[in-house]
Amino acid sequence: MIQIEKLVKRYEGRIVLHGLDLHVGGGEVYALLGPNGAGKSTTIGCLLGFVQADAGAIRLADSDLPPAQAAVRHAAYIAENVALYERLSGVENVEFFMRLLGHTPKRRDIEALLERAGLPQHAWHRQAQGYSKGMRQKVGIVMALAKGAKVLVLDEPTSGLDPEASVAFGELVRTLADEGAAVLMATHDLFRAQELADRCGMLVGGQLAGEWTLGELNAGELERNYLDILACRN
Repeated sequence: MIQIEKLVKRYEGRIVLHGLDLHVGGGEVYALLGPNGAGKSTTIGCLLGFVQADAGAIRLADSDLPPAQAAVRHAAYIAENVALYERLSGVENVEFFMRLLGHTPKRRDIEALLERAGLPQHAWHRQAQGYSKGMRQKVGIVMALAKGAKVLVLDEPTSGLDPEASVAFGELVRTLADEGAAVLMATHDLFRAQELADRCGMLVGGQLAGEWTLGELNAGELERNYLDILACRN
């Protein structure tokens, strides 16, 4: 579902991505780890067509379309802080988003998705300006569900969430992957990565410095590998 081949990106002569290869299959959660400045955000930007790569190839959902067009059709992006129209309710935000894509969803269908995502019923028709971060992320997930996205791209999704909200969000993401979605999750949360992901890769200096199948590691071993790679690179 996600194929990144030999991806290169430079900013003012500085190489941010250095021949990156990364593949994520349907039904898989892939955690992209790495320190600040490693290239995680640039990878996401190139994948979604926000950033123009200097070299390499990106393919989403087996589509021949350029990344930006393929992302509109097949992907959903959930940022660290999901932006919603503050004066619209959760239902209205989803409704507006779907109309931008040319769809006219029924409100009862949106409400069913909000219920599935775990947004409390009292918030469905309340203005989003009072939503917590966790509630906003649930609306973001509903947008992905309503769109029928095959690829989910998550940027620090559990940052700032309390433990209960973090667990609930992780369970929802895991369910979507089990239903066939490919999930790429950029995160600093090693514990949540070990708990949720099938595989993880560590990005350092724009390259994958390590890659693991997480069923083979516990959280402590993943942390040791992470720190060992950083120590070798510094």
